[in-house]
Amino acid sequence: MKKSVISFIAVMLVIVLLGLCAVMGFTVAGRTIIPAVNDTEHGIRLGLDLVGGSRIVYEAELPEGYDAGNLSRDMETAQSMIRQRLTNKGFTEATVALSGDNRISVEIPQITNPEEAVQTLGSTAQLVFMDADGKEWLTGTDIKRATAMYGQPTGAELTDEHYVQIEFTDEGTQKFSEATASIAARKNTDGMNFLAIVMDNQAISTPMVENQLTQSTCVISGGNFTAESAKELADLINVGQMPFSLKQVELRSVGPQLGANALQTSLLAGAIGIVLVCLFMLIVYRIPGLVACLALGFYIVIEAVVFGLIRVNLSLPGIAGIILSIGMAVDANVIIFERIKEELRAGKTVKSAIDSGFKRAFTAILDSNITTLIAAAVLFWMGTGTIVGFATTLGLGVIISMFTALTVTHFLLNRMVDFHVRSPKAYGA
Repeated sequence: MKKSVISFIAVMLVIVLLGLCAVMGFTVAGRTIIPAVNDTEHGIRLGLDLVGGSRIVYEAELPEGYDAGNLSRDMETAQSMIRQRLTNKGFTEATVALSGDNRISVEIPQITNPEEAVQTLGSTAQLVFMDADGKEWLTGTDIKRATAMYGQPTGAELTDEHYVQIEFTDEGTQKFSEATASIAARKNTDGMNFLAIVMDNQAISTPMVENQLTQSTCVISGGNFTAESAKELADLINVGQMPFSLKQVELRSVGPQLGANALQTSLLAGAIGIVLVCLFMLIVYRIPGLVACLALGFYIVIEAVVFGLIRVNLSLPGIAGIILSIGMAVDANVIIFERIKEELRAGKTVKSAIDSGFKRAFTAILDSNITTLIAAAVLFWMGTGTIVGFATTLGLGVIISMFTALTVTHFLLNRMVDFHVRSPKAYGA
């Protein structure tokens, strides 16, 4: 009995402490360990529909001789690249939309300084590869993809390092072979045997060329890359794979699309819904309903902490994912409690009915959650923008809800039995 009281109090303290950390944050020596839910600088990032942000409009600068028949396809390519660039930066709630025939509208949430938004998005000019004389050998269209990697670039190194691997198209492979043959011939000329990767008239990397390279891939290494700098270079190369440059024609701040009070209204609506659900559980299931309410509180604070730690982008679709996962958490408890009632009606003791109810309900809960996780994984992998935000909150919510339903609820129900609450009527039978 004493151990049960101590363990019950310990669980309650964990819930309270995590709740305080979620609301107030947890900082050590000036470093934020657990951000507060309202800490938009270190924690959860809100979407454009809730807090506003910045809007940038780009217009395509078509080069001389450009085939206008390819404009529609190339604009979609540019849109996809900008979208991927923002996703790589963590702005999954940003919107990238085509406007007219040759314009792209970009809206980035929570960045109210437009100039900062431009820096976050990065350069979008055409990428070129040129030698020391300024001769252009390749452009971004000759590249399939660039990837930041970690290991031994050539296999001859003694230690692993960060580097960037570039994969060329068939035409790009031929051009790269010709370029490296020409540049490698200068290796006896002091510092002239480099192939500069230039974007927006600025060299973003100047790898040296020692020999002709005929493979369809090459690596950029030896530049003391970190994981972040290698990824940044790969992202810049990928963004530069467009057949034309984009210039800014509009740059301004935008307000919340749903109004300044949208977030507070959404939180209030969510709180009312949770209170109504708790009342229903208490009336129908009594002691198990009380346990479900405590487990739901644990679920909410855990979710708030996790979302802050991974800096989830939260907009209306993300809130929908949270609400859906809360519904699944309650649904799991309902399945368990109904199984327990069936066992009690069959004449089992409360203790054995709880254990048997959880065992019988486990398969149904596991199957339903796995199918939801599969759908969330597909949406996260294949989707972009707000779809990724929805999949993130839904997937994490399902995992956390399954944990609380199968462990926290079970633990607390067993403590109720230890406290001599053993009347079948108290468990809804």
